[in-house]
Amino acid sequence: MPWCATCDRFLSPSTVTTEGHCPRCDAPVDPGKASPTPAPLHADDLDATPPDKGAGKRRREIPWHVKAVLGVFAIYLGYRAFQGLEWLVEQL
Repeated sequence: MPWCATCDRFLSPSTVTTEGHCPRCDAPVDPGKASPTPAPLHADDLDATPPDKGAGKRRREIPWHVKAVLGVFAIYLGYRAFQGLEWLVEQL
């Protein structure tokens, strides 16, 4: 993990400049194990055909634990609505 002694803070490897300097004070730092520049792309990685407008968008599925929480919440609200109707009938 890169450390800037001048700023007295840790830096993420992606924030270190390509020359190996701190982005805030421009002091030299050790960039760590991660390279600040991305790896070059190969020609095999590129697709020659342009994607459709909606082809790249993928809908994310709702995680099971969120579904479970929403289900329990719906059951709770249904129970409380039943109690409210029961109370309303008693008041009349």
